[in-house]
Amino acid sequence: MSAYGLAIFTLIYAAAVATPGPGVAAVIARALGRGTKGAPAFIAGFIAGDFTWFALAALGLAVLAQRAHAVFVAVRFAGAAYLLYLAWRLWRAPPESFTGVSLPARERPLQLFLGTLALSLGNPKTMVFFLAILPTVVDLAHLSALGFLQISLVILVVLPAVLGAYTYGAARARIRLSRPGTVRWLQRGTGAVMAGAAVAVATHS
Repeated sequence: MSAYGLAIFTLIYAAAVATPGPGVAAVIARALGRGTKGAPAFIAGFIAGDFTWFALAALGLAVLAQRAHAVFVAVRFAGAAYLLYLAWRLWRAPPESFTGVSLPARERPLQLFLGTLALSLGNPKTMVFFLAILPTVVDLAHLSALGFLQISLVILVVLPAVLGAYTYGAARARIRLSRPGTVRWLQRGTGAVMAGAAVAVATHS
C-alpha cells in the first residue's frame, strides 16, 4: 500500500472515529462518571470491534455479513442494551461531587471490554465505514499482507488516541465539578444522550 493511500485512509479513519456517535457518547459519558478508571479495557472493546469489521471487509466477507442479518441485528441490539444500561447507571447515580468520588458499583475489565465490543459490532457508523466507505479508499481486492498490517496499525494507534483524548477531556471536566445539583444535571444529561444513542443504534435499519 502506498504512503499516499495509507495517509488518506488515516485521515478519513481519524475523522470517522472523532465524529460524534454512540461510541463517542459512551466514552464521554463514562469518563464523566468515572474519570479514566477502566478506560483501557473500555477502549479495547472498540479496537477489537473495528478490527473485526476491517477483517470482514478485507477478507471479502462483507456479503456474508450482510446475509447473516439476524446475527448482526442481535449484536446491534446487544450494543443498544449496553448503552441503555450505562444511561440507567448514570441516571440513578447519587449526585455526589465528582472530585475524588467513584460511583459505587465496580465493573470488571472483561465486562467493559465485552460491552464496548458488542456496541462497536452493532454500531451502524462503524458498519457503514468498513463495509461501504473503506472499499472506496482502499483497493481491498489487491490488499497485500503488508497493507493489511499497515491499516491494522493505523487502527491500533488512531482509535485509542482519539477516544483517549475524549476520555481525558471529559475526565478533566469531571474534576472541576463539586456542586451536587450540577453533578445531577450532568449525569442525567449525559444519561439522556446515551439513551438517545441507544435508540439510534436499535432503530437503524
